[in-house]
Amino acid sequence: MITKRLFQLFLVSIMQKFTQFMKSRKGLLLLAIVLFGGLFFAFKSFSTGGTDLLITQRQRLLSAVGSILEDLHYSPKNINDAFSKQVFKKYLDELDGDKSMFLLSDISGFKKYETTLDDEIHGAPIEFVPAVSTVYDQRMAEVIVLYKEILATPFSFTKDETGELEGEKIAYVSTEAARKERWRKKLKGYTLERYVDLQDQREKNKGTKDFVVKTDTELEKDARAKVLKIMDESFERIKRTFKEDERFNSFINVITNQMDPHSDYFPPVEKRSFDERMNNEFFGIGAQLQKDDYGIKIASVITGGPAWKSGEIVVNDVIVKVAQGKEEPVDVTAYDTQDAVKLIRGNKGTEVRLTIKKQDGSYKVVSMIREKVVQDEAKARSAVIMDGKDKIGYISLPDFYANFEDADGAHCSDDVAKEVIKLKAENVKGIVIDIRTNGGGSLYEVVKMVGLFIKSGPIVQVKERSGKVDQSTWRDNDESVLYDGPLAVMVNEFSASASEIFAGAIQDYKRGVIIGSTSTYGKGTVQRQIPFGNRNDQFSGRTDLGAMTLTFQKFYRVSGGSTQLRGVVPDVVLPDPYEYYKGREKDNPTALAWDEIPKVPYQTWQNNYGLDNIVRKENEKIKSNPSLNLLQSNLQWLAKNAEQPTSLNIDKFRARQKQVISTVAQNNTLLKIKEEMNVSAMDADKDKFYNNPDKPKGDRYQAWLKLVKADMHIDESVKIVGEMVHSQVQTVLK
Repeated sequence: MITKRLFQLFLVSIMQKFTQFMKSRKGLLLLAIVLFGGLFFAFKSFSTGGTDLLITQRQRLLSAVGSILEDLHYSPKNINDAFSKQVFKKYLDELDGDKSMFLLSDISGFKKYETTLDDEIHGAPIEFVPAVSTVYDQRMAEVIVLYKEILATPFSFTKDETGELEGEKIAYVSTEAARKERWRKKLKGYTLERYVDLQDQREKNKGTKDFVVKTDTELEKDARAKVLKIMDESFERIKRTFKEDERFNSFINVITNQMDPHSDYFPPVEKRSFDERMNNEFFGIGAQLQKDDYGIKIASVITGGPAWKSGEIVVNDVIVKVAQGKEEPVDVTAYDTQDAVKLIRGNKGTEVRLTIKKQDGSYKVVSMIREKVVQDEAKARSAVIMDGKDKIGYISLPDFYANFEDADGAHCSDDVAKEVIKLKAENVKGIVIDIRTNGGGSLYEVVKMVGLFIKSGPIVQVKERSGKVDQSTWRDNDESVLYDGPLAVMVNEFSASASEIFAGAIQDYKRGVIIGSTSTYGKGTVQRQIPFGNRNDQFSGRTDLGAMTLTFQKFYRVSGGSTQLRGVVPDVVLPDPYEYYKGREKDNPTALAWDEIPKVPYQTWQNNYGLDNIVRKENEKIKSNPSLNLLQSNLQWLAKNAEQPTSLNIDKFRARQKQVISTVAQNNTLLKIKEEMNVSAMDADKDKFYNNPDKPKGDRYQAWLKLVKADMHIDESVKIVGEMVHSQVQTVLK
């Protein structure tokens, strides 16, 4: 079913990984560039003798955050009444984005805090969040009763009406009756989607053995039951996971994000989660989880991990509770998988106790000591693609990861170097590096990685708050070149931060061709982490009050321009399915401005393989391609259509759905390559792909190869590199 809502989900499905690196529902930014220099501020611990330690802790934390923002942020805004108004509005949006919870009278009651939040940041008693939380809890309880009442009555889908769920386009309702009407339309839209889906399934399966054909009345009832289950699970999750502490953390994040989208506060659990993503490893039990109607289940167990060693955890066991050491267990029945994972993972050598429901209905408590689990599937990986008789190497790099807590930990520049060496052993004639949807990572790693492909020189310039520009620190000083052949870099609108430094440097040095959407994400700022409180352990830099990430520098290309807002514009622009999704830096109202500084001297690559001519011909071919022009037109229509209110009339709903499905199907055909590419794993990786002791992991590696084979953008990139190879040969012959 592809309605407005489902199409939006379709649009953002590819963003799931990227979104984890940029924003979560509670506003927890997972920054895209981290400079692991010295931590230059630490929030000191305080006395425990007060009568209300929690309030004191929050006040000191909030004041510390405010001081850091004012004194150290690259481009600080004045924390005044105007700033307070922005925080006021944004925080209420965080809690009630579609304006279906609060009444207008609630907002009016909160108005007395609209210009006092700057005072709270500067040390006044914290009143706003507790006051809002009290009303939020009351309204949530009312809404739970409300949606159950609405879903107890059948819907009629013949009336000509629409439902608008975009919070920016609607106002808060003034009466409970108006709120009920808003919820009625909201739930009716959800039910209509499922009702039509059930009708389609009935039509498709008529005549199938054992398939029960239900009436429309029965299907409508089933659709409402599905929506009720979803609503119950969603609200139960909110009640269990979005409590007072989480709301206060969200408030702090709203404050930091008003300075810019990439300054943020990480509570301890979120800080650990970020470190895990950066390091590509974590300390856990060595099991994969999945959620179904029965709860959070063990999907697979990693051989040699704590779960495997226990001998008591097997596939399909259901996790009911999670406890940290001897602490009281937390019931995770209504948790989403990602929330449960945060509880199961932890610091090195710590104990976690799982209450497991076995398949025979019995319960068992299993105690395990967390061990390191390396996420090798999130690291660089490669394949060989045939372009005629030529072998072209393909490297996929999902993040610019780095582990600075472990001398033997993973570093993406080292991993990419290993992949290049293996590809050279396969005698590839060119290499494609894919950093699409790569949200960034370590600045240090991107400098090292560019150095694999150039002789030496500056990689990026960094500008301080004072205006001082560092042109010498972030450079490659190694004259050796690991790979000097034809090179292409694939990007898209979700390639951010470190990805943009890499693509920009390769482009400025004329070292290779950049291929992708009209521009990359547009993040040109650098963050540093600042811890609060006391250290948790001797192994990591994590503390009991979490950490803040602060934007304290901007980076610029060696050619002088910033990637901020504008990103990197590829040499060859290909139609991209997500081009019109408003998710770039420029779409964020608190983003810093674009500017430029003088270029720094650097020596461009001497042999560009006739790149200018190849790029010109390729862009002309793309512009004159009727299929790609049709694809572009279709994408524009889908983007505009997704912004329209949803019709709650079944005939109009189906008509619109039919048009969307037809357009998406046509796009899939246009995006599909005529013949799958010849893609294979390298000899050095055959065991990892085909004889992996972790069979599910081996299956996923093989599934990845299958995806690569059918990717039109990879196919086009390989052909462009092939043109560079042939141009190089012709140049040598002359």
